[in-house]
Amino acid sequence: MAERRRKRDKNFLVQGSILAFAGVITKIIGAVYRIPLTNTVGTEGMGYYNVAFSIYTIALMLTSYSLPLAVSKLVSARVAIGQYRNAYKVFKCALMFAIVASGIVSLAIFFGAEFIANTLMSMDLSVYALRILAPCIFVVALLGVIRGFFQGNGSMMPTAFSQVIEQIVNAVASIVGAYLLLQTGKEIAKTRGDDSYGPAFAAAGGTVGTIMGAFVALLFVFVVFIAYYQLFRRKMRRDRSRKRESYRKIYRILLMTIAPVILSATVYNISDFLDTAIFNNIMAAQGASKTEYASLMGIFGSQFNTLINVPLSVATALASSLIPSLVATVQTGSRKQVHNKIDTAIRFNMMIAIPCAVGLTILAKPLMDLLFYTEDNTTAALMLQLGAISVVFFCPSTLTNSVLQGLDDMMTPVKNSSIALAVHVLSLLVMLVAFKWNIYAVVMSRTIFAATVYMLNSHALRERIGYVQERKRTFILPTIAAGIMGAVAVIVHLLFELFAGTRIATVFALLAAVPTYGIALVLLGGVTEDEIENMPKGTLLLSICRKMHLFRDVYR
Repeated sequence: MAERRRKRDKNFLVQGSILAFAGVITKIIGAVYRIPLTNTVGTEGMGYYNVAFSIYTIALMLTSYSLPLAVSKLVSARVAIGQYRNAYKVFKCALMFAIVASGIVSLAIFFGAEFIANTLMSMDLSVYALRILAPCIFVVALLGVIRGFFQGNGSMMPTAFSQVIEQIVNAVASIVGAYLLLQTGKEIAKTRGDDSYGPAFAAAGGTVGTIMGAFVALLFVFVVFIAYYQLFRRKMRRDRSRKRESYRKIYRILLMTIAPVILSATVYNISDFLDTAIFNNIMAAQGASKTEYASLMGIFGSQFNTLINVPLSVATALASSLIPSLVATVQTGSRKQVHNKIDTAIRFNMMIAIPCAVGLTILAKPLMDLLFYTEDNTTAALMLQLGAISVVFFCPSTLTNSVLQGLDDMMTPVKNSSIALAVHVLSLLVMLVAFKWNIYAVVMSRTIFAATVYMLNSHALRERIGYVQERKRTFILPTIAAGIMGAVAVIVHLLFELFAGTRIATVFALLAAVPTYGIALVLLGGVTEDEIENMPKGTLLLSICRKMHLFRDVYR
């Protein structure tokens, strides 16, 4: 039994790491392609681009983002006890829900785009990008259901590969689309006497890649599903469970699962939409030009968020892999096993989040200059220095939301996110209106939001299952190791900058930072031999650590 449990835990880490790795790869691709995209579209165009995406994100919350989590949760619960026929019914019901819900929302966004852009967001020219994104909502909903089905069966590979494929196609098509439509926009600008049409059309072209990437990813997972279905059908034939759930019951359970997840995800992620709407309207009221606040939102979305989202992708990936694993443990295991699962996920998360926050803070300007070399990155760098700490709160808050949902506590994340959202909006209004901190108010209010969610979720876990996060190896030791890493990175950067230039110095600083952090963490006892062995390529990593005599208790 212990050996079986150990294998399950290792599989959880491996599967989570696969998604995390894919997530990091997609974010790196996202960061890289944003460089030529930003250069083509400009900061004003990126402002229109980000406004459209803030609406698009809310639409996905209502139709798609909940589906992988909900489907994986319901499928894994049935697969864990051998109810393969019921698991497949969940998949079919979710697919029908996706078609209906996403179809309605896609049409509403497409035909209501002008009202949304003009009235709600005070940025009329974002209408073009918004209309192109509208059909993508339908595609992503179908994609989410199939990904959730695979995740519920414990397979993260289709999701991981499809994410990478989606982002590659997105990157290429976005750049090409932006360039082509920029030329169209410039021609229209000449006839209408408004230079903003060029950036607006370029932003619309940049969104073309989103729908093309999602469509190609959908084709990929569909082909994989067709192949996998033969295996799953054999499992359904061997299904000897007597319990047969009706489609009516499945729909009811699915809706009861989806509704709070949708509500929680919407509340948790609506801050981007509210930030954009509040910021644009207040800046307009304070006399700022449309070009000015569009450019600031462009910097926030295309530069700041691009870097912040890289470590956040790890949390999202771990959350996706944790849900089916946690549900299975709840179904068959003890409270101690549940605690161990949560502890492993959060510690692994913070081992990545803390050094990322430190690195983004100390290397903010060099990183911005390395990636966005055509821009004046003074504002972007200061935003990153102020907001990097948000990573330390966003990562565990995302994960604890999923933990509570995996424990069938769907409403607590909604309540906690709602409280945090109210605090967030209030702090944003105070910083914008009273202190006039401009775009920096948006950055700092995000940190307040994430910190509030995490504190409330931690309290909820303690009250519900008596879980208290271990602090020393989760927070203190990674922070010390990250501090050592930061010092080494600064020294390396200063030395190489003297004779090799800033960009090369930044690359070498990053190359020095990663192994420094890993070695420091092992020496401090922040990660054990067993934990390293359970990681992907763990045997190799463990062998390297032993050859370097990093485990003091072994080589005394």
